[in-house]
Amino acid sequence: MAKKADKAADDALVRASLRAVPGGKADGGAAGEGAKASGASGASKSGASKSGTPGGKRRAESAVERPARPLASEVGAGKAGKPGKSAKAGKTEKAGKTGKAERAEKAEKSAKPDKAGKKAKKKDHDKDGGKDARAARPASPLLRVVHGSVPPAPANVPSVRDVLRLHGGAVDLASADARATPHAPGGKAEALADIAAMEPRLAELQERLYAQAVAGGSRKRLLLVLQGMDTSGKGGVVKHVIGQFNPSGCHIHAFKSPTRDESAHPFLWRIRQQVPAPGLIGIFDRSHYEDVLIVRVRDLVPRSVWSRRYATINRFEQSLHDDDVTVVKVFLHISYDEQRERLLERLDNPDKHWKFNPGDIDERALWPAYQDAYEAVLQKCTTDTAPWYVVPADRKWYRNWAISRLLLEHLEEMDPHYPQGHFDVEAERKRLLET
Repeated sequence: MAKKADKAADDALVRASLRAVPGGKADGGAAGEGAKASGASGASKSGASKSGTPGGKRRAESAVERPARPLASEVGAGKAGKPGKSAKAGKTEKAGKTGKAERAEKAEKSAKPDKAGKKAKKKDHDKDGGKDARAARPASPLLRVVHGSVPPAPANVPSVRDVLRLHGGAVDLASADARATPHAPGGKAEALADIAAMEPRLAELQERLYAQAVAGGSRKRLLLVLQGMDTSGKGGVVKHVIGQFNPSGCHIHAFKSPTRDESAHPFLWRIRQQVPAPGLIGIFDRSHYEDVLIVRVRDLVPRSVWSRRYATINRFEQSLHDDDVTVVKVFLHISYDEQRERLLERLDNPDKHWKFNPGDIDERALWPAYQDAYEAVLQKCTTDTAPWYVVPADRKWYRNWAISRLLLEHLEEMDPHYPQGHFDVEAERKRLLET
């Protein structure tokens, strides 16, 4: 009697599980050959009545493809081959559990020690990985180069300084092609790859320049002066080119309209406050040249005042040169049409509205006057110690590549070196090992 009760209980559990299977009796589909073996003829009738509908047809097809599970009573009678574990359900606490449920339970139990093992393994891996990660870090806090690696060499191209430099004389910006790419290593892809190749070398030279000043007493530094019409890319150069350097070794300053305090001093007073200290790379986003550009175009000061400032600027830049400041002056040459496109981009993109100023259109209306003012600057303030470089800026990738090259060539000419230590290395090593 107990065995019959156990088998009946197993049959009820299996029928309940079949209700969740498409094609089972409770689901209204055809039970297939397995259901016929258990006497479930009603399921076949129900499946035939619903096979005319799309859902019924799919369930009927599913039932044919998926044979029904044998009942526990059939397993006990040997109709499905070897006796299943369910036949012993009355002798254990696992009565009513299907073979699948037992396997799931065993898998869950066996997974527990594996989970603990994985945690221990992960802990060991993290511990070892932490050591490896620390060992792979650059030894220097300033240089972002993994020591021991061999970065690709920059492209072998002619000097950019020679082709972009002005040598004095009259300047005609209208005849200069703002989309030109002189001495570029190829197209955009090749230029971007070369920028990446220059970065380790630029970082190394920057670190040498910094170390030479901090520990060697050198006064050498570099000052990049960026000038150009609105949207010519001064901010883009700071982001994409100067972004290759370690910021702790840079001094960046964007000059706006003079404050009341600044206006109370000579026009170069506020400029002198921002000259980079020894060992640093300074970047001027606009500069002292605004005092011979916008003041001239807008008649902010009399002609007799701004016309004398060219000579004053030349003397100032000569004094910087004499104090070991390498001045790299770049005019970003953008075309009238390209400026319109970039202003339209700012208007059409809400995310760039913060960059747009209605005054930009007012300044654009004065384009011819600004071109005349820039031509005067490029002619009168190009000297042997601080020449101007005219960089075509309609193509942003070329602009960034050309300025990266200019900086690389100037830093290599400066030839900074790591200073030698004034101590006995072996004696200090011995002292350290004794601690």
